[in-house]
Amino acid sequence: QVQLVESGGGLVQAGGSLRLSCAASGGTFSRYTMGWFRPAPGKEREPVAAITRSFSPTTVDSVKGRFTISRDNAKNTVYLQMNHLKAEDTATYYCAAREGPSLVRPDYWGQGTQVSVTS
Repeated sequence: QVQLVESGGGLVQAGGSLRLSCAASGGTFSRYTMGWFRPAPGKEREPVAAITRSFSPTTVDSVKGRFTISRDNAKNTVYLQMNHLKAEDTATYYCAAREGPSLVRPDYWGQGTQVSVTS
């Protein structure tokens, strides 16, 4: 069983930055595609960014150029660097993991960390 613990959320002004971290335990981190999700209208959660086992990153268009996902397999941790934050980025951000080459239907979820952006 894999446990995911997020940290790094908080309150920030528009244009500011935050870095989210997700520490994983209980599994072989290098086997998992990791990512970040947030709620979206009409959906429970939508993917924001993902990074594969081979370190290939993807981001959704709405955050492209502003958010960067990375992973450190030695620390069993995935990061989401969030720059130029906007009010519409306000959400609870959830870390997710799936053993395999993609993050379709994650196997594991963290408890979420709140990001609030004031305009």
